[in-house]
Amino acid sequence: MSQYDISKFQSDLQEMDITLTDKQISQFLVYYEMLTEWNQSVNLTAITKYQDVMKKHFIDSLSLVKVYDVKSRSSVIDVGTGAGFPGLALKIAFPEMELTLLDSLNKRIHFLNAVIERLKLFGIKTLHGRAEDYARQDTYREQFDLCVSRAVANLSTLSEYCLPFVKKDGLFISYKSEKIGEEWKAAEKAISLLGGRVKEQLEFMLPGSDIFRNLFVIEKISDTPKRFPRKAGMPSKEPL
Repeated sequence: MSQYDISKFQSDLQEMDITLTDKQISQFLVYYEMLTEWNQSVNLTAITKYQDVMKKHFIDSLSLVKVYDVKSRSSVIDVGTGAGFPGLALKIAFPEMELTLLDSLNKRIHFLNAVIERLKLFGIKTLHGRAEDYARQDTYREQFDLCVSRAVANLSTLSEYCLPFVKKDGLFISYKSEKIGEEWKAAEKAISLLGGRVKEQLEFMLPGSDIFRNLFVIEKISDTPKRFPRKAGMPSKEPL
């Protein structure tokens, strides 16, 4: 990596008022190296070029700061984390958070555990399984200040996966990479059924780029009814 590459990464982060230590920069570089190495045998991401990973994965993940005070000591769950986005990137930048990473593919969990061990991260755990199953367990149901997800699914489906994990007065924040038109309006019924309400929608461009992003902020205003989430597979097959 050239010094210019690192400087560009830092300057883009500074546009979002994020300043990283040398240790944190090194952790992101190791994360990138492990991502590209493991990606040769495990399908983690189609994005592998250094600048693209820095922008479309790392900076995109950290854009959460535009709508949430990540520096607070929050309990956070990342649903459908994949290769660790946004959760693991957020943990590197804001180590004080208590983080849970959930994914249904065991190979991805093995990768995440390897990164966590290599970077010597604490206050972080991984879960292998489906959101519909874990969200029915008392250990995880309505236990988190914040749920985040960059998973590719419509907002109604994501809300059924995610809102059951969130405490009353907590937040579910969905990352979207495109203008979703009427999708969020169509999801309002589902969000209400699940005990939430739309608090904010932010449209913006990632720093130093023409890459469009959306953050949807959903507030948990009441407990999720016990019938949600429905059994595994139903939220995606038959969105509310």
